[in-house]
Amino acid sequence: MSDSFRILTVCTGNICRSPLAEQLLKSALRGVEHIEFDSAGTQAMVDNPMPEHSLEIAKNNEISDAELHRGKQLLEAHLDSADLILAMDRGHRRKIVELSSRATRKVFTVREFKRLIDVTTDEYLRAEILASDGTPVGKLRAAVDAARLGRSDLIPLDNPDDDDVVDPYGQDKAVYDASAQQLVPVVADVASYLRRAMEME
Repeated sequence: MSDSFRILTVCTGNICRSPLAEQLLKSALRGVEHIEFDSAGTQAMVDNPMPEHSLEIAKNNEISDAELHRGKQLLEAHLDSADLILAMDRGHRRKIVELSSRATRKVFTVREFKRLIDVTTDEYLRAEILASDGTPVGKLRAAVDAARLGRSDLIPLDNPDDDDVVDPYGQDKAVYDASAQQLVPVVADVASYLRRAMEME
């Protein structure tokens, strides 16, 4: 078992949504040890930078090094080494499972994961943590298990698209902003949940 907890974010080109999610998580969890971050694309625009509007959104969220990002293709090895995989939409989640069935228990759309943590009580979370090895990484993996077990408690969405983050690539600034409005607060809640798990005794 690795001594790090790895979070992987996935979208299509790996230049808009997933790198922004990766950077937001890294920023929100700055100072937390034992967590590594990565992102990749199911049809990556390999070696391409983030578009101007994505860079602007990153800058507005106090991310200083977004211009260093370059798109990379999702590989099975990325999935096998990750502890939590956050897909930007249901299509990505499906492709991830097709690429590695072993990923099924740890892949969610990011908005689905937000809905799951909303129904994960401290009681459920504590029970999973008590069953873990008690290390920081063990607590984080227990947090993923606790959220996954909440799937049976979720109320079905009236509109399944509400589990997706809209793809802004090739669209105007308003769509980039709308996509960010879906993604930014959800990522903040995910980071808060992981911190909560690490601090739980």
